[in-house]
Amino acid sequence: MKLRIFLPIILCLLLTACSGGNTEEYSYDFFAMDTFMSLTAYGKNAEKGVKAAAGRIAELTLMLSVTDENSELSAINRVGTAEVSGETAELIAFALDIADKTDGALDPTIYPVLRAWGFTAEENRVPAPEELSALLENVSHERVQVDRNTVTLGEGMMLDLGAVAKGYAGDEAERILRENGITSALINLGGNIQLVGTKPDGTDWRLGLKDPAGAGNVGVLTVSDCAVVTSGSYERCFTADDGTVYGHIIDPTSGYPADNGLLSATIIADEGRLCDALSTALFVMGKDRALDFWRENKSFDVILITDNAEVLITEGIADKFQLDSAHGNLTVKVID
Repeated sequence: MKLRIFLPIILCLLLTACSGGNTEEYSYDFFAMDTFMSLTAYGKNAEKGVKAAAGRIAELTLMLSVTDENSELSAINRVGTAEVSGETAELIAFALDIADKTDGALDPTIYPVLRAWGFTAEENRVPAPEELSALLENVSHERVQVDRNTVTLGEGMMLDLGAVAKGYAGDEAERILRENGITSALINLGGNIQLVGTKPDGTDWRLGLKDPAGAGNVGVLTVSDCAVVTSGSYERCFTADDGTVYGHIIDPTSGYPADNGLLSATIIADEGRLCDALSTALFVMGKDRALDFWRENKSFDVILITDNAEVLITEGIADKFQLDSAHGNLTVKVID
């Protein structure tokens, strides 16, 4: 069974052109963290800022890759305990904290199960139930210890920061751009969007929210100065011999791809790594648990698209979303 990779460009930028002819613009496209990325900044230091941000993302790719045997993450997985940089230790601690808060809906120790499904390889397969049961015995974020810069795993365990690494890279790119005096920029890390300020003309950026069940966009999100991240099973999936389609987002309780009625989960917040982590966690939770979690926290906004033609939008972002006219079959509900 061949892997069918759908590039996770969940959000596309609309109307990006700046209004003034004198505003310097610099864009750079590159490949990192197994996806295509694009950085665009405006201002006199645009080129300098973008090149510095891209260099930082390259550093993080080498540091956090689960498949690069020379990365800090691979060192932990190889020997079970390792001293890493303070930055890597802190990001692992962040992922573990989100795992605690989401009751394990996001679990950075899911990697052995993900690997068994072939989502880190060229060939996909459907693991036998007994294989998954054995692997799930080694999935437990509660058995990971972070003591300053030393990270220790339980026997048979492995870490994967795929659910937070791109978000953190977006945060770092934003930090570097701002340090270079950039007040208007678009960071697109394989569909993880981070917006620095407004567009050069002072208006909000317009992001097209992809239809997870078909072509085109469900609607347009009009926002500025925030991060926007979407997770969905259609991003990366494969079709088994019996015709069943399996997505890459694994439910840590079952070992199987999440299948709970959600087609996509979009998170809007100030911090990229938070959006990245919660988009995965809430997708795994399903509609009811996801909305309960939002009501308990409300430090972010959510757009959920369900398989029964609902678009659920939390109240903080409701006036920022406009449904596409071609998707009149969808019902938009504001959640409070």
